[in-house]
Amino acid sequence: MPTALADVTASDSTLRRFLHGLPGVDAVGLEARAASLGTRSIKTTAKAYAIDLAISMIDLTTLEGADTPGKVRALGAKAVNPDPTDRSTPRTAAVCVYPDMVATAKQAVTGTDVKVASVATAFPAGRAAIDVKLGDVREAVAAGADEIDMVIDRGAFLSGDYMTVFEQIRAVKEACGTARLKVIFETGELSTYDNIKRASWIGMIAGADFIKTSTGKVGVNATPANTLLMLEAVRDFRTQTGIQVGVKPAGGIRTSKDAVKFLVIVNETAGPDWLDNNWFRFGASSLLNDLLMQRQKLATGRYSGPDYVTVD
Repeated sequence: MPTALADVTASDSTLRRFLHGLPGVDAVGLEARAASLGTRSIKTTAKAYAIDLAISMIDLTTLEGADTPGKVRALGAKAVNPDPTDRSTPRTAAVCVYPDMVATAKQAVTGTDVKVASVATAFPAGRAAIDVKLGDVREAVAAGADEIDMVIDRGAFLSGDYMTVFEQIRAVKEACGTARLKVIFETGELSTYDNIKRASWIGMIAGADFIKTSTGKVGVNATPANTLLMLEAVRDFRTQTGIQVGVKPAGGIRTSKDAVKFLVIVNETAGPDWLDNNWFRFGASSLLNDLLMQRQKLATGRYSGPDYVTVD
């Protein structure tokens, strides 16, 4: 826990007082700024750089009940070598799978710098006893997960039981050992920007290495506005504590144009220190294919079409 904020979690009341004392979010202003940043034009050279950067920031993800070892191995191969016809294409940051698929994913990316991330804590609903959630985390870490993506207890948060949310994140962080922890808020269920801001601060104070918008399993996932708000939070947190925390928008980011908009928001809000896959990720499955097609278009002057890329 950051020394500068140690007193904040002394009790339920001190944590509540701190969270509700955060400046309220101007929703209209936030959305207007996010929309404005999304209109910035990116020139050809900068676009090529942005596309490669975005590829390097992807957590290539499969989180379906029908996942098989073969599908996970194929995903790992794609993460390591996204475009077999162009070896200059960056690798993705990670592959993200369920805990029981971690060992398979780890084998698929062995010998490379591609990380294996695993969702845990009864993803996506988070409705399980804390012992079950921690067992989920320990299983994934024991299998070789480099990163854990946990979901918060939204029921506890929305009922105002902030201390339970904080304590569960702390417990999961401890169970992670050396694995990095991404804390998922499911922003579409938190309803207000003020709640997203409060959740961001709980996650950061509790030791999150990343704060993440969503599971990708609900109707409203990552948006420019909620990602902008979370970037403001990590920027302010570093100013106050000296600790840098990453941000991961997930769900609904499907095109290169979308990805570039998010990168502009990162640069203009948190700054260039976050333009690195240690501090910014995209939770995506279909985004990579569009980035590869756009990359080919810049290189050759024409689209190769969807058959150019593998189907996830």
